Formats: sequence, structure tokens, C-alpha cells
Amino acid sequence: MTPSAALGLEPTTVATAFDLNSPFSTESSLPWGAPPFDRVEEAHYLPAFEAGMAQQRAEVGNIANSADAPTFENTLVALECSGALLSRVANVFYTLASAHTNPALQQMQQDLAPKLAEHGDVINLDLRLFARVRVVYEARETLALDAESLRLLEVTYDGFVKSGALLSDADKDRLRAMNMEQASLQVKFHNCILAAMKEGGLHVTERESLDGLSETELEVAATAAAARNLSGYYFTLQNTTQQPALALLRSRETRRALWQASVHRSEGGEDCDTGTMVARLAQLRAQRAALLDFESYAAWKLADQMARTPAAAVQFLDRLVPAALASATAEAEAMQQVIDAAGEGFQLAAYDWAFYAEQVRKQQYDLSEDEVKPYFELNRVFEQGVLFAATELYGITVARRMDLPTWHPDVITYEVSNADGSHLALLYCDFYRRDSKRGGAWMSSLVQQSRLLGHAPIVCNTCNYTKPTGSEPCLLDSDEVQTLFHEFGHALHGLFSDVTYPSLSGTGVPRDFVEFPSQFNEHWGRYPAIFENYARHWQTGEVMPAELQAKLRATKNFNGGHALLEVLGAAQLDMQWHTLPAEADAQDATAFESAALERSGVANALVPPRYSSPYFSHSFGGGYAAGYYAYLWAEMLDSDAYAWFESNGGLTRENGDRLRSMVLSRGNTADPAELYRAWAGREPHIGAMLQGRGIPDSAVIA
Repeated sequence: MTPSAALGLEPTTVATAFDLNSPFSTESSLPWGAPPFDRVEEAHYLPAFEAGMAQQRAEVGNIANSADAPTFENTLVALECSGALLSRVANVFYTLASAHTNPALQQMQQDLAPKLAEHGDVINLDLRLFARVRVVYEARETLALDAESLRLLEVTYDGFVKSGALLSDADKDRLRAMNMEQASLQVKFHNCILAAMKEGGLHVTERESLDGLSETELEVAATAAAARNLSGYYFTLQNTTQQPALALLRSRETRRALWQASVHRSEGGEDCDTGTMVARLAQLRAQRAALLDFESYAAWKLADQMARTPAAAVQFLDRLVPAALASATAEAEAMQQVIDAAGEGFQLAAYDWAFYAEQVRKQQYDLSEDEVKPYFELNRVFEQGVLFAATELYGITVARRMDLPTWHPDVITYEVSNADGSHLALLYCDFYRRDSKRGGAWMSSLVQQSRLLGHAPIVCNTCNYTKPTGSEPCLLDSDEVQTLFHEFGHALHGLFSDVTYPSLSGTGVPRDFVEFPSQFNEHWGRYPAIFENYARHWQTGEVMPAELQAKLRATKNFNGGHALLEVLGAAQLDMQWHTLPAEADAQDATAFESAALERSGVANALVPPRYSSPYFSHSFGGGYAAGYYAYLWAEMLDSDAYAWFESNGGLTRENGDRLRSMVLSRGNTADPAELYRAWAGREPHIGAMLQGRGIPDSAVIA
């Protein structure tokens, strides 16, 4: 059924049925289109979604049924202009659904998932609409399109084909059913994981069991317990397998209990059996890929990524496995020596790793995170580190905006300006952990940049740092500092977007390229001129002493085998789930994971994957299905790019502006591999990545 047959509505007809007093009914009148969060109520969402979907289907129906011959303008450009209302409500809703949710929003997510999947299929599977796109596509060489318009045409056509436009009517019906089930399952998985992280933590009543934690850390845990009407202390979970407190707790029994809470977090009974959800999602994805004539879901997913094929991605991962295993084995041996020397009388276990790694670091480098954290106060790291680096590289400046509404009192808003003072974007930063926020850290967009629509970007950075409860501010560890630079790298990719068409804007690029700008930005956190500007003691303002800086630099690759192996485990596991054939039965998640890690050569009882299958949100609740390898693939690019900077003068405006104009501003307007080659003047290679991790070439499979 075509959109017009399903609706028979003009856009104006839809608008009259919608409450025009809704904050979503028109573009925001606030500066630069900032969303009116102070006017948005839960009751506004569903009517706006319904009206937005109806309006876009009517707009698309008009395109599909036009009596005019198909042209780039009346088909491709018209499609880019459709769905304005739906975009406005969706961008706000999903920002809150991730950063400040509640049971009502979660239920809306669950209800909306199949409707939005169906809405997408109404557009993607419309015969008349695709026929018009196809006519323009087949005439593309005669149209004298500029490079960006040609890219839009090619990406749009390929997107229709990958979405099933060439299927028979019967197969389209099968695909619709699969898409609706998959969408519903992904939302349910996401919500179950959020609940598991909120309620699946560790409750400790005895202070003696928490020896090793600072008074500030104990205060945070006590506040978390009181918020749940519990006595004692409560430790909420972060989304990874390892938990921060494991590095500090001297009680082995408490470490074991916290570890068990982490790895078994999602065993929430029949209604939240995420292992079963994972198995069904993998099966659905495999069957969907087969319907679209691909060998596997991974083959379907990677067809338009930089890696192109699952074999290429796996081959890349396999090259790193021997070095990761060898390093992790050596690290474990060093820890066991510490255990044995102390007469502890036990063998190192996975839940001991973080604690004894810290002991080895103190022994080998005379350094602990407790020494460096006082120099990493959150606001200073962000404003005098992350933002300072961006000013030095790209000339941008920021100023706080106190007049714009936000979704939570913790959110800080900045206006970002170009070097000439002209407006560039708005940036929202939501840094503190809360039960209403999903785990991890991420960048998202409230408004996608587009010259066609006249939209400047509005970008969000969201993290999960511990909010201070006493007189001490939020102090970060080294990994958390890296995360702050990482997420702002994603933000820069969105902030600098300077393209015509919204669907090619900002971070809308292949998954194995999207992590390049973010990981590249991490390097500036260690750059001496940037580091000394932000690494200052929160009480005295003194720069971190040179001796302490030297120790910190020396530990850059400390515990690197573990860090690499746990990411490799997750990446190989993700790929194994998504190379299952369509005829495979639903798998037992635990058994499959064990066998998959063995097959990939990354099985190690001391270093489990960064995410186990039942709480692997990147793969089963987010956008990284068959794409978790992207973090390591992009590391090859970011290390190579930083080596280019070092060979060309380092941190300079000239270098920053070159990267901005040739890569960061371009979105998906060209093949990422072409963008990189044009910028660097050559293909990327893995050498700088290996050097950065301290891996000799001889340790890598050729």
C-alpha cells in the first residue's frame, strides 16, 4: 500500500488535526531553534509523533504520486524536506529517553517502536516513490549534479535497496513483520538493561567491607543507598563488565560480590530475560539479511562501511589477537607475583584484576589514580582542556547561555562561535550520573545542520560522572578525562558540519568512520600545552608536577593487554552473533558466547569481553550491531592522523582548519576513505596504532 493510499491526506489537513499549541507544532522561536524544554510535557509526545508520521507520509505521498516527471529537485530534495515535525519531536524525545527517562517515557518508547518501524517501511517500500528515485538515479550521469547532490542521490538509492525496495510484495510483508518485531525487541532490551543497571547494583551494610574507598566515595555510595531507602551503602553499575570500585576494594569478598552483580545484572526473570532477547534479535537480523540477499546481517551492515565485508573486519581484528593475549598473560603473571609475595594464597580471578593492576602500577611506577585525580576537576578539564584545545586548533569560542531551558538542572548550555564571532552551534552538556540516565557516554543531536533547511547544529554531550555530594568537586580519573575528550570529538563532528542535505549531515557517516573524529580528539588531552592548561590541583590551582606527569605518561600503555583484549572480545563476539546464517536456531546466549570467544581465539577467563551478550547494549540496543569493531578500526585512522599532525607542526590553527574543512565539516558528502586520502595525501596504515599501544610489528599477524 502506498503512503497516499494509506492516508489520502495533504500536509495541511494533518496540521489542522494537531494541537497547534503544542511546543512541537512549529519550529522553536528560541535563539537558534533551541528546543523549548520548559514547555514540553509528557502528554505532548504521542500526539506529535502521530501527527509527524502522518504529515511525512502525506508529504511523501505527494512526491510519489506527482504527475510531473521525476527530477532531483521534486524527488530527492523534496524527500530531504519532509518530516520536519517528526524530526522535532523525535530528537527531543530520544534525548530524554536516554538522558532523563521514567516509566512513562519507557512505555512510550515501547509503543512507538513498531509504529516508527512501520512508518519507515511505508516510505522505504513504496513502489511509486522508489520508481521515481530510480529514474533520477539511472539518469545521474546526465544531470550535471554537484558532488554533494550526486552523493545524496547514490546514498538514497542504495538506502532504498538495502531497505527492501526491490523485494516482491510477499517478501515486503515478511520484512515489515521482521522490522516491527526487531524494533520492539531492541527497545525492550534497552529498557531492561537500564532497569538492571539501576536495580542490579550491590548493597553493602558493613563499612568494614569497603576498606580502600575514600570518604568521598563512601559518601556517594551512602547517598545512593539512602535514595533507595536502604541503610549502609549502594553501588550502582556502569554499563561495562568491569566496575570502577573493583580497583579500590581491599575485601576480596566484596570485589567478588560486585563482580557477580555486574555480570549477572540482566538475569531479571522471564519478562527481562535479555539473553533470550539477544538470541532472537540475532536470529531476526540473520533472516532479514537473507531476505535481502545477503549472507549474513554483518554482510548487509558492512556493505556501505569502510571495511566493506565481515571478512575484512575480522581479519583486521585477528591481526591484533596474539599481541593482546601475550600482553594480558604477562600482566596477569605480574599480578600473581604480587599476590604470592603477600602470601594471599589464591589464584588471580577476573574480579581481582583491577585491584591488583593498581598494586602493580604502584609498584612499577609509584603511581595511583588517587594521586592524579585532584588535578582533574571536571569543569576545569572540560573548559580549560577540551574547549581550550578546540579553540587552539579551530579558533572556536564558547560562552554559557543561562537563558535557554534544559531537560535537567545539571545540564549546561553553551553557544559556540567561529573565530570571526559568527554563530556556529549550541552545545548541551549533561555530565552527571543519575538513575534516569542510561549508562556510558555519548553524543547526540537535537537539530541536524543543513543549509537546505537553514538549520545550525544543536549538539549534546552526555556522560555518567559521579556528582559530588560534599565539599569536594567532581574529580575524574585518567579514563574519564579521555572520555570527555572523546565525546567532544563526536560533538565537533556535528558542530562543524557544513553540508546542504540533512541526511548527509554531521555524524551520519559509516560506523567505522564515526569514531575517528572522537578518538582523534583524545590525543589532545595528552598534548603538553593542553594538559598543563587543565591539569591543575582543584584546591591550589598548581599545575601537576613534572615528576607526576612523567609517571602518568609512562603508564600510558599500562594494563594495555587487558584493555585491548576486552575490546577485541566484545568486537569478535558482536561479529560472531551477526554472521550467523539465517537457518540457525535461536542460540543459548551463554553457550554461544563461550563458543564464539573460543572460535575467535580471545577466550580468557581473566579478561572477559568488555560487554557480555546479555548486556551488550551497543550491539543489541544501539547502533553498533556488527559494528563494534569500529572502535579499533577507527583507532588505526586516529593514530595515523595524529602522526600526520606531529609530522606537520602539531597543534596549529592551520592544521586544525585543514582537518575541519576537509573532513570534519563534510559529513557523509563523500566516501570516508576518499576524504581521508585527500586530507592525509595517502592511505592510512596501522603502524602508528601499534606504536601507540606499544605493540611490536612482530607481535601482529601479517
